[in-house]
Amino acid sequence: MATQRIITGEALNDSEEKFNSSLRPTKLSEYVGQPRLAQKLQITLEAVRQRGEPMEHVLLHGPPGLGKTTLSHIIANELGTHLTVTSGPAMTKPGDLVGVLTKLQNRDVLFIDEIHRLSPVIEEYLYSAMEDFKIDVPIDSGMHAKVITLPLKPFTLIGATTRAGLLSGPMRSRFGITHNLEFYSTDDLCSIIARSANLLGLSAPDADSLLSIGSRSRGTPRIANRLLRRVRDYAQIKTNNLISPKVVDEALALEGVDELGLDELDRKYMAIIGKVYSGGPVGLEAIAATLGEDSGTLEDMVEPYLLQLGFLARTRKGRQLTLRGAQHIKISLPNTADQNESDTDLF
Repeated sequence: MATQRIITGEALNDSEEKFNSSLRPTKLSEYVGQPRLAQKLQITLEAVRQRGEPMEHVLLHGPPGLGKTTLSHIIANELGTHLTVTSGPAMTKPGDLVGVLTKLQNRDVLFIDEIHRLSPVIEEYLYSAMEDFKIDVPIDSGMHAKVITLPLKPFTLIGATTRAGLLSGPMRSRFGITHNLEFYSTDDLCSIIARSANLLGLSAPDADSLLSIGSRSRGTPRIANRLLRRVRDYAQIKTNNLISPKVVDEALALEGVDELGLDELDRKYMAIIGKVYSGGPVGLEAIAATLGEDSGTLEDMVEPYLLQLGFLARTRKGRQLTLRGAQHIKISLPNTADQNESDTDLF
């Protein structure tokens, strides 16, 4: 895309990641949201601490920005062990993996982000490491190659992915705990924003201000903290650090973020379907060509939230703008009353 979107769940840059690190909870008791997962982890962590054993391997999957990295830090902290962070794309050859695994100490935690992007060769090496805490390293190549087996200290692997369907079956089967992270409720987001505001030294925003930021955060803590930073900067310059619903509205209006968390690209996407293609149905490639955007970007970064809001329908014939979506961007759809319900079945 030509510009970075403030409402994307992806991290925008390294400085933002450092900022988010300063806001991360360090204990499970401080963690907000994902109640089923939190309860499951609390029981498991207490049990393995009592037994002095490494925790089962954990696979966390879901959209970006929901706290997979945060949970890995919490788990390592609760276990009182060291966390090593890497990613699937960073491991290009078996030696990279061997170097990481042999440095792990007893009950350490290894976090692999984007684990679905590991090469099949690297995966094969991980299987024995995860199951038997050993790794076979070839010393030479060819039919007379020698292989030595290196013992590993018992460790916990936490894998994170936004594309669980791309993970191989053998890899998925080796995780003892698998959980899909869900979007956060507005109440949970308000709690996260209040905690972040306190850590940033801001006077506690009132409930209406918290709600105004939380309702724009698309169910994603990373977006909530990003919006809070924009509001903080605006309030510092314009209102002497006083945050109110009016200040939130003004600050985020400058960023093009409306009351539901939609930005300019979201609204353009809906407007193209509504105005150029009479509400649809229309193919994704046609929308992408009209917008001058990549179809994969639209499918991964724009459509999911519009579908969640009920503003978009993916029909057998293509994408279709719903009446609610048309009303939000204040356009009229032709023949709204004649739309056939059977056309709005999901793929």
